[in-house]
Amino acid sequence: MRHGKKFNHLGRTRSHRSALLSNMACSLIKSKRITTTVAKAKELRKYAEPLITKSKNDTTHSRRVVFSYLQDKEAVTELFTTISEKVAERNGGYTRIIKLGTRLGDNAEMALIELVDFNENLLGTEEESASKSKRRRRGGKKKAEASADAAAETSEEVVENEDKAEEGSEEESKDA
Repeated sequence: MRHGKKFNHLGRTRSHRSALLSNMACSLIKSKRITTTVAKAKELRKYAEPLITKSKNDTTHSRRVVFSYLQDKEAVTELFTTISEKVAERNGGYTRIIKLGTRLGDNAEMALIELVDFNENLLGTEEESASKSKRRRRGGKKKAEASADAAAETSEEVVENEDKAEEGSEEESKDA
């Protein structure tokens, strides 16, 4: 029985597994999102999130601790500069796992793991939807005024277009 054994060994030895997770964490930090299997993504989340939490405290000791896990200077620098600034207000949950379906070759379940604060597409839609919902809550006066102004503008455009059409038909009749 496997009572209390929470760790997924991923079918690898300890050294192979630690090297795998270290390399995947470096790739995640550098490129902000990677595609992998679901099992590896879940283990990578357990491995990377404590490192991101350590990066919030920018001291020599925390840098050395993170470097002992990652073994990559560029990744450590990226983690302590850009990533730690973006996640400073967040209390956890720095990564997101999105399931993608199965891989063609071996039918393995694939997933996209990404840093939450670095998905510009998703962040842009959230801001737009939040701003739209704020507009709806403010009240009917501004909305009614805005719709009345828009209706007045469209009616003016229609009148101008009709005048231009009449002038065009008058010029054609004079030419004939």
